[in-house]
Amino acid sequence: MKRDDLLDPTIPGNKLRKLKYNLEQARTEGKSTILTFGGAFSNHISAIASAGARHGFATIGIIRGEELTQSYLQNPTLSQAAECGMQLEFINRADYRNKSEKTFLGKLEQRFGDFYLLPEGGTNSLAVKGCEEILSGDDFSFDYICCAVGTGGTLAGIINSSETHHKIIGFSSLKGTFDISGIAKFVDKHNWKIISDYHFGGYGKVTNELVDYINCFYNKNKIPLDPVYTGKMMFGIEDLIRNGYFPKGSRILAIHTGGLQGIAGMNQKLKTKNLHIIEHG
Repeated sequence: MKRDDLLDPTIPGNKLRKLKYNLEQARTEGKSTILTFGGAFSNHISAIASAGARHGFATIGIIRGEELTQSYLQNPTLSQAAECGMQLEFINRADYRNKSEKTFLGKLEQRFGDFYLLPEGGTNSLAVKGCEEILSGDDFSFDYICCAVGTGGTLAGIINSSETHHKIIGFSSLKGTFDISGIAKFVDKHNWKIISDYHFGGYGKVTNELVDYINCFYNKNKIPLDPVYTGKMMFGIEDLIRNGYFPKGSRILAIHTGGLQGIAGMNQKLKTKNLHIIEHG
């Protein structure tokens, strides 16, 4: 396992990679404010808020769910973002679906002025460029490289830096057939695939089976996993190993992309549903 979650205490893993060149570009363009989008427990929102506080950018988070307006201080992710100085704007889900449309973005510019725009999840060409730096040194000696997938930017970067002998596997956290177009537009290699069998009900969905696996993995390896991305990926890798998916003797590298800040919020949800909770993080 490549522990990219240990890169930075507040901007860990793939978020630090994705932000590296975007922050440079924001400065080049003379932007002093970064605006982006995310949900209630978004790793991306947390990372942008931390990065803004550290590097001197004002930050604005457009948050999905206007019902959070009165309760966000009880939300570990959003309260942390607010403490870092992020201005939080809560909108309903119907409006949130328009987050990529020019008319909607124009209204945001009228309200907030000039800003550097980052999409939900942070994936753009500069984010992919940053994620191309994930693989280094002995990483290239592996046969299979596995990564959890949300928007696909991290996987795209890994694909671009991979070599011909590599087989790249993305473990989707989304329910249903994964739309590969978001990855394909950034890559020109064909040594990759998406496996969508380990979503546990969909994005942000968690079951007792998954939580028990995450707790067992930590007790055995002393490595924390998050329930949205890396927990599902590692469950999938081990299940595939048991079922003979990988040829005998294969060397498998799993990328730990972070996401651990979301555990506290997830445990809040799990407790309200009387489900098992994650015992670390």
